[in-house]
Amino acid sequence: MSTTPAPPDSEPVSEREAAKVVVGWREWVALPQAGVDWVKAKIDTGARSSSIHAFDLEIFEQDDREWVRFSIHPWQRSDDEAHELTLPVLDRREVRSSNGQTEQRYAVAMDVTLAGRTITTVMTLSNRDEMGFRMLIGREALERGFLVDSARSYAGGRPRRAVRRKNWGK
Repeated sequence: MSTTPAPPDSEPVSEREAAKVVVGWREWVALPQAGVDWVKAKIDTGARSSSIHAFDLEIFEQDDREWVRFSIHPWQRSDDEAHELTLPVLDRREVRSSNGQTEQRYAVAMDVTLAGRTITTVMTLSNRDEMGFRMLIGREALERGFLVDSARSYAGGRPRRAVRRKNWGK
């Protein structure tokens, strides 16, 4: 009679995995280029690219290159604070949203600080006003040194309560 050995309690962690930063399913992130200290983002391993709520998009040519000027609202359910950015367009991506619809989006390179680590990642510009989060962090960004613990929230820290109360949920 043969028996199947019990699985180990935990598998050994590789050196590469040990160097990664653990984040939860939702995190507060910063956008240094925009001067934004706090934006609540959903960490989404099902999405390839990252996305941010952008409005007032203006496309223009400069130095034989396409650029986009746009504004963002960093706080959920609030349009009190707007930040404007001007960045070169990397490309236009066809993106399928969670409801199955496909749309063309402009893609730009943006600096994002997640759990204390700043990376530059591709960010698509989208109207996320009706979504639960103004920003979504996808696999392309997460592959750059992050592990997702779906049981955790805000593993990378959060703004002081006074900052959240002032700006969150208006």
